[in-house]
Amino acid sequence: MHFADRLTDVVLRMKAPCVINLDPVFEKLPDAFTAAGRATPPPAARLQSIEAFAAGVIEAIAGIIPAVKINSAYFEIYGADGVASYHRLLKTARDAGLLTIGDVKRGDVGHTAEMYAAAHLSDSALPDPDTLAMPDAVTVSGYFGLDGVAPFIDVARREERGVFVLVRTSNKSAAAIQDVATADGRKVHEVVAAQVARWAADANTAGHHGYSSIGAVVATRNADDAARLRKAMPQSIFLVPGYGAQGGRAEDFLSYFDADGKGAIIAAGRSVIFAHADASLRARCGDDWSACVRTACEDFVADIRRAARL
Repeated sequence: MHFADRLTDVVLRMKAPCVINLDPVFEKLPDAFTAAGRATPPPAARLQSIEAFAAGVIEAIAGIIPAVKINSAYFEIYGADGVASYHRLLKTARDAGLLTIGDVKRGDVGHTAEMYAAAHLSDSALPDPDTLAMPDAVTVSGYFGLDGVAPFIDVARREERGVFVLVRTSNKSAAAIQDVATADGRKVHEVVAAQVARWAADANTAGHHGYSSIGAVVATRNADDAARLRKAMPQSIFLVPGYGAQGGRAEDFLSYFDADGKGAIIAAGRSVIFAHADASLRARCGDDWSACVRTACEDFVADIRRAARL
């Protein structure tokens, strides 16, 4: 089934236009996973704890949230074993009924882009499909142009998966490049948005909800810019980071949705997965870190649901 349709269907059914970022750091895990007070364990033991924690987060949020976004960098740092862990967690999430986004932000051109696309989206690259999985979609850089994105689009279309193209990011220095005005008055990120809109307009990438399998990562804090980008890319689902620990409030995301409350999924990460560190949540849930995660996830969904008027 078409990726954008699968995502839209589950978002509407759950009334939850949300995704959880799974970016686990060993030092921030609950004490049960870090053997608090002891010496820092070797990398293999740290990875084992991270995977066990991440699997617990997936179990806690399943049934509340439609999707999880796993950042491959937090696993690649552990080498080949970390990459295997990343793919095992994708399988764990899929088995739990969650759609999965691989936050890989790859980008290159020519044969290198083709290799990246196959490595991150094609089931044929999996050595053991019974225990490992590919994500349902990945993030890619749009700043190489079509040469860098087309291989991902081709694999995604063939395997009924999706691509989220970086258009406007949330980091502090992004404006120094992405907001530079071009000769025609548009900002650089608006030029990239126009390209994404052109790619998404291809009938071969569209689903019955009207959205394409080619989405966009959009994270401007400016409501007018967000509304402009929503209008500029009418067929792309927006993946929007910034809620919670990054300072975003539910009201800040209104401009990302279409008139029917569709077309965007808002991402939260640290405020949910490390909810055990929040004193107010511990007061509600006690020392049960999993209950803290589940409660934080429920609060997040309720907040975004209200803002999107679902």
